[in-house]
Amino acid sequence: MKKIAEIITPDIKTVAVAGHVRPDGDCVGSCMGLYLYLKENYPQLEVHVYMESIRDIFQFIKCSDEIISECPQDFSPDLLITCDASSSDRIGILTDVYSQAKKTVCIDHHVSNLGFAMVNHVVPESSSASEVIYELLEDEKISKNTAEALYTGIVHDTGMFQFSCTSSRTMEIAGKLMDKDIPFSWIIDTTFNQKTYVQNQILGRTILESILLMDGRVIVGGVHAREMDFYKVTPKDLDGIVNQMRITKGVEVAIFFYESGNHEFKVSMRSNGIVDVSKIAGYFNGGGHVKAAGCTMQGSVYDVINNLTPYIEEQLNEGKKLD
Repeated sequence: MKKIAEIITPDIKTVAVAGHVRPDGDCVGSCMGLYLYLKENYPQLEVHVYMESIRDIFQFIKCSDEIISECPQDFSPDLLITCDASSSDRIGILTDVYSQAKKTVCIDHHVSNLGFAMVNHVVPESSSASEVIYELLEDEKISKNTAEALYTGIVHDTGMFQFSCTSSRTMEIAGKLMDKDIPFSWIIDTTFNQKTYVQNQILGRTILESILLMDGRVIVGGVHAREMDFYKVTPKDLDGIVNQMRITKGVEVAIFFYESGNHEFKVSMRSNGIVDVSKIAGYFNGGGHVKAAGCTMQGSVYDVINNLTPYIEEQLNEGKKLD
């Protein structure tokens, strides 16, 4: 695809935009950006957006109250567009609907995405799905509301333009979105920097009880179900912990996990350059980016650590910087 208009053929009447499970900032930004653009520029279409419930910090985005968080029954849209989903099993609430859609389109930037839709527009060199979406839209038709959503997605997947996925094109696009008179400083401060008191508490506890491995090149920290209950936090409140761990001096890889079930852990990994964590996540049916990836693992905490660390150690011993 060069532009989104290519897939809006005359036979398309109903469109479903879907994000991935546990939507993050880029998922929300790309889905809502595309949803708003289609609503504003294609009034003849019946468009709906489907995601699991989003964090409160993203609810400033226009029409976020229109997000549908339950799978509709007997739903067969003319067009189903997934944003930021690297595989069909990560679509979330529309997983069961996916096979019923008359046409499916995947818009993504994950290097692990092998192309699961009828039409696949995957751009691994882009910083975010929101950046990919922007390139498919006509700038003059992007409203302030759409720009706010896309800018939010880019900010979150680039770590406020700090991560290596940030390119000169990323900055150029961010500038064009800023020109739409969006409150860009407020978006960064409110959705990225600002934390609740409880979020700071759980962050502090995680770092306090974290451990260093491999001569300080790997840091590991986690949160158990009992601690989440004690602090009354949900997985959404744990965002950002692994990134804070990553910036520890001397650390090459940060591993953060939280207990999601009986002997089940959600694992997030971040790399500072030497280790390709998407490759490691892939061994455990996970995925992501070279420097940011995740997976779900079974067993005890010790099983999680003992299964991950040999792969990390192997890459650290190779000692080759990633492009």
